Amino acid sequence: MEIIATDHVSNADHSLERLMNGNRRFVEGQPTGLGTYRYSRDELSEGQRPYATILGCSDSRVPPELIFDTGLGEVFVIRVAGNIFSSVIAGSMQYAGSHLNSPLFVVLGHTKCGAVDGALRSIDNKTRHAARIQNLVDLIEPGIKDIDRKLSYEERLDIAVERNVRWTVQQILDTPEGKIREAEGKFKIVGAIYDIDTGQVNILG
Repeated sequence: MEIIATDHVSNADHSLERLMNGNRRFVEGQPTGLGTYRYSRDELSEGQRPYATILGCSDSRVPPELIFDTGLGEVFVIRVAGNIFSSVIAGSMQYAGSHLNSPLFVVLGHTKCGAVDGALRSIDNKTRHAARIQNLVDLIEPGIKDIDRKLSYEERLDIAVERNVRWTVQQILDTPEGKIREAEGKFKIVGAIYDIDTGQVNILG
């Protein structure tokens, strides 16, 4: 993945800083609603150069453009229940890296995630869901097994949400493209959790 240096993005760390600054404005109740660069529709009609790609959950409470206070053309967003990784998702991410030169990839989970909750209950109770929902749950389960059942369910769900994010990150890094680009040191991928209650995004270490 070749990163093109421009006036609006020099590296992944700078991109992450911009996202977190936007989230701070969101949490403080002072979003600009326009993001950092304030591209016009005319400018964007010529193409896009998003400084970050975000793989997030479809939950209606977690729109990345709002919680990071971004504007048109700033972030390339992929949303699917449970922020899971699949071949179709991989294609969208590869496009973001290869064609849009996105230097930063964020896997964004969130507290109280219904998809992760469904997967955890499926593990606990051997619950089966409707066919296509089960397909989604099956992609989450490998990353959240063996969570201590002595903990409260709320604690276990919080752990499962974090593990699911880390599981998605690891799957991306394990792809051939992920291995090559990580070795090149030309892109960065981070996991993050959005707190439904506070509005704050926390980057996983």
